[in-house]
Amino acid sequence: MSDAATFTRLNPLTGEVASTSPAATVADANAACDAAAAAFPAWSAVGPNARRALLNKAADALEARAPQFIEAMMAEIGATQGWAGFNLMLAAGIVREAAAMTTQIQGEVIPSDKPGCIAMALREPVGVMLGIAPWNAPIILGVRAVAMPLACGNTVVLKASEQCPRTHALIVEAFQAAGLPEGAIMLVSNAPEDAAAIVGALIDHPAVKRINFTGSTHVGKIIAQRAAGHLKPCLLELGGKAPLIVLEDADLDEAVKAAAFGAFMNSGQICMSTERIIVVDAVADDFVARFKAKVLTMPVGDPREGKTPLGAVVDRKTVDAVQALVEDALAHGATKVVGEASDGVLMAAHVIDHVTPAMRLFRDESFGPVVGITRARDEAAAIALANDTQYGLSAAVFTRDTARGLRVARQIQSGICHVNGATVHDEAQMPFGGTKASGYGRFGGKAGIDSFTELRWITIETQPGHYPI
Repeated sequence: MSDAATFTRLNPLTGEVASTSPAATVADANAACDAAAAAFPAWSAVGPNARRALLNKAADALEARAPQFIEAMMAEIGATQGWAGFNLMLAAGIVREAAAMTTQIQGEVIPSDKPGCIAMALREPVGVMLGIAPWNAPIILGVRAVAMPLACGNTVVLKASEQCPRTHALIVEAFQAAGLPEGAIMLVSNAPEDAAAIVGALIDHPAVKRINFTGSTHVGKIIAQRAAGHLKPCLLELGGKAPLIVLEDADLDEAVKAAAFGAFMNSGQICMSTERIIVVDAVADDFVARFKAKVLTMPVGDPREGKTPLGAVVDRKTVDAVQALVEDALAHGATKVVGEASDGVLMAAHVIDHVTPAMRLFRDESFGPVVGITRARDEAAAIALANDTQYGLSAAVFTRDTARGLRVARQIQSGICHVNGATVHDEAQMPFGGTKASGYGRFGGKAGIDSFTELRWITIETQPGHYPI
């Protein structure tokens, strides 16, 4: 860093200092991009199996830092130990999946109408990638921002979240410890008040060729607009308002389990969280009764004690935002099924019934421990309600008729849909991403290769040319 400036992140539960991290200047951000650019020629020339070996070492290095990761996540964002451990497990899997892809970056020979012309489509690394990761699943999403770009032969600058800078720094430390060449992966952490200037400088830097961002739709639009000024492609995974449809022939016990997990895992602070349960009238009362009973077994408590499924939310602003959505719904005729008063950032699970599209709880991303239940007269109405949103990331439908479930899933406007499964579901090899205001582009497996390589058309002439002039 250009100077010794630092910033602190406070533990949302205790108010104590959780971490102290370097506060980058614009000059520091530019220097990180310069270093990544300098490292690109050598890293892009490394053979696929050598890249694979280094990435597998990075996965091992991540796992070796388990105590540090868990401590950092619990301190910086109030995560439970279970959520932190799951983050690390999936993140290591993401790196190993990316490592497996190094020999799958393939092209093809395309038949040409020109005699003697060998026409090829080749996928090649692009250059420096900027990855901007959020706080809510910080190891998973921080690793996702860098693993496939590196596997494809790019170098990476990771812009750490201001809310979990130590957690994100540990990711870069693990990759560097695995033996990646100097500059192949760079970290930029900044004070919250400097975020706009730092992100702007990173996007504007000539060496940065593409941007991947996971976060809010509001910020995603700003990033896309800034990048568009340079004609730089973006991969954006943004907000969500995931619907879970329960049809009249559903296994209600399975639907209840999936809805409770989807709505309240990590206190609802997941982009795929179930924020709307849409139940057909014929089974609505039965479902609500069973769902209430399930949620009442899911108390909130101090995540440091590890005795409750729900821990702290990330800040008091989240509590206030969720409470405002609940109050608006209740004022417009909804009813509270479950929901106790909050104790600071310890917010209990809230279930609100009879939510309608006129209420903010139906429209606005809550990103907290609340779910609204909306009743639909039939399947067609349920599908219409599911699609009545600006978002389109994840969705689910429950029915005992698999063919019916697939038919409904095909009609839901989302990048991801699960039949008889929870809206919260992620695997390293799957094409992950959304539609509409939930963003565009795909992370994961072979789909990620397209996002982080350039497809080029190259020809070789093997016969004398014949031209009209």
